[in-house]
Amino acid sequence: MSEVYRFKHYYIPPRMMGAIERYLKHGISPGDFLTAVICNNLSEAVARADDENMDNLPAYAAFFYSEVPGIAWGSRERMQAWQQARQEADDAT
Repeated sequence: MSEVYRFKHYYIPPRMMGAIERYLKHGISPGDFLTAVICNNLSEAVARADDENMDNLPAYAAFFYSEVPGIAWGSRERMQAWQQARQEADDAT
């Protein structure tokens, strides 16, 4: 999954896809910017974004809307529940 995700002329860089992949597969907490994106907190995402991510916020919205299960993003509670479920699944293996 660490390839660039593209939406129109926007993109998610590979350096960010790794953090997204770790969150989705293992429930590992990402940094503040991605946490804000996952929690659907636009004002916090804007405050935390570096220049590249600020310019590409539409790609994050498209990716999470189109590619990620709704139970994994959209609020702080969904994020925490997803992390707990992923960590429990990892512990079981």
